[in-house]
Amino acid sequence: MGAMADTRLDPVAAFRLDDKVAIVTGASAGLGARFARVLDGAGAKVVLVARRLERLERLASELGDALPVRCDLSRPDEVEHVVAGALERYGRVDVLVNNAGVVDMEPALDEPIERFREVLDVNLVSPFALCRHAARAMLDGGGGGSIVNIASILGLVGVGQIPQAGYAASKGGIVNLTRELSAQWSRKGVRVNAIAPGWFESEMTEDMFSEESGHKWVARRAPMGRHGREGELDGALLFLASDASTYVTGQILAVDGGWTSV
Repeated sequence: MGAMADTRLDPVAAFRLDDKVAIVTGASAGLGARFARVLDGAGAKVVLVARRLERLERLASELGDALPVRCDLSRPDEVEHVVAGALERYGRVDVLVNNAGVVDMEPALDEPIERFREVLDVNLVSPFALCRHAARAMLDGGGGGSIVNIASILGLVGVGQIPQAGYAASKGGIVNLTRELSAQWSRKGVRVNAIAPGWFESEMTEDMFSEESGHKWVARRAPMGRHGREGELDGALLFLASDASTYVTGQILAVDGGWTSV
């Protein structure tokens, strides 16, 4: 008898990103650098975007096929060059991960209006501009694509004890911007979703987790009793970026140890 055909499904194959081109902002450190490594590990060609070019070049040397692009997201003229650089190098854009952001950790009564505007500009206006540039490239390429915005649990709930009104407002904006862009673009083939991380150790939370009190505060409030660990956003990112989520759009996936469930 001849060998029987192997009819088993390979459910993991849908999570692969072989030959896809993915842009990751804020890729010079922290979660952004991790996201770049994850996408690279899944087979993608990764465009690394941040202000610190030397860090991007170091990371690119460790990846399979990566393009470092220095960009100050507070400058509209530089934002425009990100997608253009990806198209020049690879000829297409399939995935955008809007990860870069800044914080404003001070009481709202004391925060200058100029600082509040600056945070919204970097965390909300620039991601919107990148979404537009990337969506045009995805649609022009004919294959559509996936946009993954990195929101935050502070875009879903208030905290107060760690005051950052601009950051919370910008992430709340990202949450509903994600829904609106999804509503406008999904029928055309561009899916838009967001991840809302809980408390993870990164450059942005370095001061908070440098003290034991920060760890204990999160442990008391999170149903899982701890902050997020390195790698615990990997699955959410791959799911939303890949064909594993082809019928998912306009969704905000909280990865927060249950923080927003209570």
